[in-house]
Amino acid sequence: MAKKVVPNDLSVGEMAQRAGVAVSTLHFYEAEGLIESWRTPANHRRYDRRELRRVAIIRVALKVGIPLREVAEMLAEVPRGRAVSAAAWAKAGEVWQARLRERIALLQKLEGQMGHCIGCGCLSLEACPLYNAGDALGQDGAGARRWEG
Repeated sequence: MAKKVVPNDLSVGEMAQRAGVAVSTLHFYEAEGLIESWRTPANHRRYDRRELRRVAIIRVALKVGIPLREVAEMLAEVPRGRAVSAAAWAKAGEVWQARLRERIALLQKLEGQMGHCIGCGCLSLEACPLYNAGDALGQDGAGARRWEG
């Protein structure tokens, strides 16, 4: 959809620079439906400045291990084309709260056990009290039990 360029809009290069990502990353996010752009009459891609917040959320979510599929689900709950209130962002992010609390608890456990993991030198998932206490995974058979289900 072509429309007139307004001062608040960003070119793809400006958007990439402001968001701290490569232009190809913006194209990927757009192809995945995470962000939107529009085209000028000269067919130049433009972004509404509000898309910067979506990119920031995508980047932070990926850093803490939230899959893009879940990011897309969350962003689908946030209205487009207008300013979004803090309450709307908070409501959309509620779906991640339990998952983030679990991840924080695991990271705290890892932090507390890190000296043991480095100091013991066992290099064994059989004896590791953090990941496989009592070799519980070994009872289910060989291989990457956590990944294979």
